Amino acid sequence: MTNAKTYDIAVIGAGVFGAWIALHLARREQRVLLLDAYGPANSRASSGGESRIIRMGYGADELYTRWAMRSLVQWKELSASTSPPLFHQTGVLWLGKDTDKTPRDTRAILTRCEVPFESLNRSELEKKYPQFAMHDIDAGILETNSGALMARRAVAIAVGQAVKDGADYRLAHVVEPLPASQNSAPCHPAPLTTQGGRLAALTTSAGEQMSAGQFVFACGAWLGNLFPDILGSRIFPTRQEVFFFGVPPGDRQFAPPSLPTWLIQGDEVYGMPDLESRGFKIALDHHGQRVDPDTQSRVVSPESARRIREYVAQRFPALRNAPIVETRVCQYENTSNGDFLFDRHPQLQNVWFAGGGSGHGFKHGPAMGEYVVKQLLDGGPAEPRFSLATKATEQNRAVY
Repeated sequence: MTNAKTYDIAVIGAGVFGAWIALHLARREQRVLLLDAYGPANSRASSGGESRIIRMGYGADELYTRWAMRSLVQWKELSASTSPPLFHQTGVLWLGKDTDKTPRDTRAILTRCEVPFESLNRSELEKKYPQFAMHDIDAGILETNSGALMARRAVAIAVGQAVKDGADYRLAHVVEPLPASQNSAPCHPAPLTTQGGRLAALTTSAGEQMSAGQFVFACGAWLGNLFPDILGSRIFPTRQEVFFFGVPPGDRQFAPPSLPTWLIQGDEVYGMPDLESRGFKIALDHHGQRVDPDTQSRVVSPESARRIREYVAQRFPALRNAPIVETRVCQYENTSNGDFLFDRHPQLQNVWFAGGGSGHGFKHGPAMGEYVVKQLLDGGPAEPRFSLATKATEQNRAVY
């Protein structure tokens, strides 16, 4: 079968990056095709799940602070058209040691960027947030305008808005976009013919061909599978386990506004209050084992459940005996240091890679969409940190 329509741009992957790229392209009146093998923010996707943090603090890294600021504006605009809302302004609370460099840098950048925040000392924290055991914490930064995004629903609505604005969406599985002689998986079908260093069309597993002038692969943890020679050793999908604890009946201290979204970078732990009655969310932020997004187990391990119970009992005494009411296993899609990836394929001039969310990318979907569209349509300035050349084959995390 052949899809007769030819598009200006095809976007492969309907996660948060792909959804916003398609939405911004549609708003620029481009003929856009958006494809996903499993559906927007599906249960296998790094963009799936109930909620994500949107915060402005990135230590001294002003680039991501400004991207988060721009994205928050657009998330709020999208949220204003939906009910229940996609954005909850819970505030985001950073907890740690006042002697650490990251809090000092964060305060400096937030001040420079005019992001509203409060600085809190140990006694102020204990008074305002008695839910926490503050035995090893003496300083806090509260981003008052930040909060949480309802992730799965937000991506689905962004895709729906892109369709309303003129994009086409298709549920389709794209097979490897290079001839078998040029990749490391020769047993797979050769789905296309390249012409003069350009990709002419994609072929799906159903045999459909889809033509476009340019192709943006925003398929997250699957980038390494689709481009094994180029990205197989530069994209690191890691297993990440998330837990929801049931809060005490009739108790509002673990729901907004009593409890904000929070992060303790020294512990590599983050959490969210009880949003939409789903429970108190908590997860470890350190990188788990490398996995395949199609085949990894989506069941949390008993060892992880034990560790998180011990942590909750220590840090949140009122939840010591709280039940785990829900769990989730997803994945980060890390680059070597946590910077995003957006660059052209080294052999195909009309093929682009967009990914490397690295566990912090969800909030930046709108800004990534704008950035990609400016690159594709306007020849805007490229951010060197996002280039393929900067993506190493060994992990050394630098962005949190």
